Amino acid sequence: MTLQRFDNHSTEFGLWLRKQSEIDSKLGYLATNVDYCWKNYKTCEWMFIEEKRHNAEVKQWQRKMFHIINKVCKGDKNYKGFHLLVFENTSPEDGKIYLNNKEITKDELINFLMFK
Repeated sequence: MTLQRFDNHSTEFGLWLRKQSEIDSKLGYLATNVDYCWKNYKTCEWMFIEEKRHNAEVKQWQRKMFHIINKVCKGDKNYKGFHLLVFENTSPEDGKIYLNNKEITKDELINFLMFK
């Protein structure tokens, strides 16, 4: 039944991966995606953003994977970090906004996306 919950948010490849017993998570294999690789091509500043809706939290194993990505990218002077963006509901328009566990306004979100 868990598979059906993910059907609406997965690609055919993602669904196929979940059916392969040779690479089952019980054997240690995990996959996650990063929601946004955000960049200003004029300034070369860039960052990763993980989006969660309905106040969802990042799972511990996912947090560890994001930490690895962040650590590897820190050597780039234009890299501005790996950030968690959480919406109370589904977007900045229908509830509270949290950036890295701090409540922010829509204007603050825009400034953040402008690398300010």
